Amino acid sequence: MNFGIVRFVLGWILQFEGIFLILPAITAAVYKEWREVIAFIATALASLLIGYLMRFKRPKDMSLYTREGFASVALGWFVMSLVGAVPFVATGDIPNYIDALFETISGLTTTGASILTDVEVVSHGGLFWRSFTHWIGGMGVFVFIMAIVPLAGGSTMNLMRAESPGPSVGKLVPRVKDTAKALYVIYLGITGIEVVTLLICGMNLFESLTLTFGTVGTGGFGVSNASIGGYSHTVQVVITVFMILSGINYTFFFAMIHRQFKQAFAIEEVRWYLAIIFGSVLIIFINIKNMYTLASDALRDAFFQVGSIITTTGFSTTDFDTWPQLSKTIIVLLMIIGACAGSTGGGFKISRILILLKAIKKELLMMIHPNMIKKLRLDGRVIPHETIRSTNVFMSIYIVILFGSTLLVSFDEFGFTTNFTAVLACLNNIGPGLDLVGPARNFAFFSPFVKIILMFDMLAGRLELLPMLILLVPQCWKKY
Repeated sequence: MNFGIVRFVLGWILQFEGIFLILPAITAAVYKEWREVIAFIATALASLLIGYLMRFKRPKDMSLYTREGFASVALGWFVMSLVGAVPFVATGDIPNYIDALFETISGLTTTGASILTDVEVVSHGGLFWRSFTHWIGGMGVFVFIMAIVPLAGGSTMNLMRAESPGPSVGKLVPRVKDTAKALYVIYLGITGIEVVTLLICGMNLFESLTLTFGTVGTGGFGVSNASIGGYSHTVQVVITVFMILSGINYTFFFAMIHRQFKQAFAIEEVRWYLAIIFGSVLIIFINIKNMYTLASDALRDAFFQVGSIITTTGFSTTDFDTWPQLSKTIIVLLMIIGACAGSTGGGFKISRILILLKAIKKELLMMIHPNMIKKLRLDGRVIPHETIRSTNVFMSIYIVILFGSTLLVSFDEFGFTTNFTAVLACLNNIGPGLDLVGPARNFAFFSPFVKIILMFDMLAGRLELLPMLILLVPQCWKKY
């Protein structure tokens, strides 16, 4: 392990977090929340100072190999969470540090699971920081760093591989740095368009920004106890559209911007993503329409909740835990499926499911034709064996963590539906589950031990499992 480069990268992380913390301080100042201003400024200065000291001595070896890349990302997200939780405790918004850490990790990993029983009593500065963590974590702070900070050549791809969601990471343009810039330009563009759209719909600037952070980052923290249910139908439709857009592979947007329309719509994952959404909405609409006076209300809620769950955003306009069993089953399946690879959404990812289904089809055909030679293809290109292998490994680890965590969470003696969907919601970075962790409830009742398990699941899910697990391998820490 090249500890010098890990320390150097973590120093940059803390300095960027210090800069990010200034924004909620400004928000608190606007609303004359002076205690919050002091808490955020003090935390920001401490973060900037510690970060500066950590990167003051430049490492002799600036190489960033896979081991260092994965360790830096996993430790970076953990360190960001530790620091990001401090203002919540200092302001009294969340007095218990474990709860504050849970809320911060939930924000940064864009999970949206909350321990808050009353969101509306939280300060404006706290609400802004809580939602802003979604935006920071949505695209990933390491992608942001790669767009700005000069590191050791092509080795920065190891950071992108560790942080970017999906079975494989490619470059939109030849240079990794330019790819990072392109991703953030698209991210900023979608963010800006939604903020302006919500302002046009009559929403104030504070709510427009915080809800946009939760939508584009596919996080789901709201600033109202009713989540999105208390807003107008127009606002709900706007947020539905932007949630679905945020779950699409950013390669699609890159192709559209460059007028490569044929290539954009040739992306197999995007076509399946949209087909799953519309198919799920249709089934749920038919299943729940008798519960509503107006069919249009049923259709709107079905679209919103399907868009919210498959993109792992976690916003809600209704308590879907009261829906019929068929609709709830579809919701749970959408939790597992997740959004597209290369988006800000979580979950298993549609591309992985496509790869697994293609592999199953190939095995069945080879049983009939043993001498057949068939390569798996996605979007017309041959899928590398390494990608197929990593997909199989991901599925194996995913199942082990899912059921292992469910077993550990069961020590709190709550029902299976609560325990299983709580783990599922955290591991897939969704937020709400069913029963006691449904959209009308929260995670406050869990013990500190269970909250720690769920925090691990949130981080593991956001970082595609391996970066968190590599920290547990003793060989990872051996010095070169």
